[in-house]
Amino acid sequence: MAKILIIDDERAIRSTLREILEYEDYDVEDVDNGVDGLQLIEKKDFDLVLCDIKMNRMDGMEVLTEGLALKPDLPFIMISGHGTVETAVEASKKGAFDFISKPPDLNRLLITVRNALDRGSLVVEAKVLKRKVSKVRPILGESQAILKIKETIDRVAPTDARVLVTGANGSGKELVARWLHEKSNRSNAPIIEVNCAAIPSELIESELFGHEKGSFTSAIKQRIGKFESANGGTLFLDEIGDMSQSAQAKVLRALQENKITRVGGEKEIEVDVRVVAATNKDLLKEIEAGNFRMDLYHRLSVILIHVPPLTDRKDDIGLLTQSFLDEICNEYGMPVKKISDAAMDALKALPWTGNIRELRNMVERLIILSDKTITDNDVRAFANPSAPVVAIEGGNAAPQTDFDQFNNFQEYKDFAEREYIKFKLEKNNWNVSKTADDIDIQRSHLYSKIEKFGLKRGE
Repeated sequence: MAKILIIDDERAIRSTLREILEYEDYDVEDVDNGVDGLQLIEKKDFDLVLCDIKMNRMDGMEVLTEGLALKPDLPFIMISGHGTVETAVEASKKGAFDFISKPPDLNRLLITVRNALDRGSLVVEAKVLKRKVSKVRPILGESQAILKIKETIDRVAPTDARVLVTGANGSGKELVARWLHEKSNRSNAPIIEVNCAAIPSELIESELFGHEKGSFTSAIKQRIGKFESANGGTLFLDEIGDMSQSAQAKVLRALQENKITRVGGEKEIEVDVRVVAATNKDLLKEIEAGNFRMDLYHRLSVILIHVPPLTDRKDDIGLLTQSFLDEICNEYGMPVKKISDAAMDALKALPWTGNIRELRNMVERLIILSDKTITDNDVRAFANPSAPVVAIEGGNAAPQTDFDQFNNFQEYKDFAEREYIKFKLEKNNWNVSKTADDIDIQRSHLYSKIEKFGLKRGE
């Protein structure tokens, strides 16, 4: 039942409006002045306000302005016995949904009330849906490194300075880029993402700058590139260290001149784009090896943000784990599972080669395979899902791994990564695309891992 507030200093008008609206099954409250009306608006959740313009103690226009400051999405219908076109226009400019003259026509009043309530519901639904589809998760963590990143984002985002985000795979570089866009003056424009590692080198220029019809064999029509698509917004170049040399040269020119030329075209097109780049590579080493242009590096790295691996911010694991527990259990429509202190300590002791992405996958696995409370035995049992399992005291299971076989930490990380990828591939019947989506990496990266570790179907 919709709740409506009537603010009018005429008792007869309040009584008439109340009688009409209550007959239509609305929940109605009324007051005779704007001051009391604002107090009610602040304390209670109304779906609609009917407000007189000429009142004692506080003018209706003031009530409208202050009421919308308190509840920006609350619809106001202004009513007045001295209605003029100028008054109606002024009310609309201040944010009123509609304006009705006294004495109100019954049919017009009810239609306007119904429309205002429908509009209010649509605004709320739109905001809920926007939150649901938004990919911008909060940056979770209270470690010094994360607090420094948040502070840097707040300082840098409102500017147009280019940012280079570095860090290991799964550490959250994309999230940093999204928040730089979200907190910028370009947030109403699009953020366009390009994974430079996932696009073949011969197609990267067409992807970035577009092409004209007939510029190459398969160019059957003109195509707009990512730079043009991001015009007025942000272009996020992920894995910039994997970009070809020829594409690097064109990107450098675009950054220098704010102009691009489509492949096969001659016309220069002006673009207003803020570029944020990210890489998991050491670009200075890539420059020494001749794989990356130094001048492009300096163009991109006006601001440098390094996202630390999870092993360098283990104090944040508790906060991240609890957030993932809440999120995933809600997605599955189940009560949120608890996690014991010993289990949390066991999580903090793991190597976390896959960083935040790996932690989320681990939490999801624990939610599915554990009982109501996640224990340290659960963590040990499911940390390496493809390791052989043996029974331990208490009837729980734990993986049997001979850690003496590893000469150093890197050998163990490679072993764990190989076994995890192998497990996921076998679980998905060696469907590479599905597995890449499942573990949240690019398909081209997964093919590289399969080749690196010599994985074969049915081995």
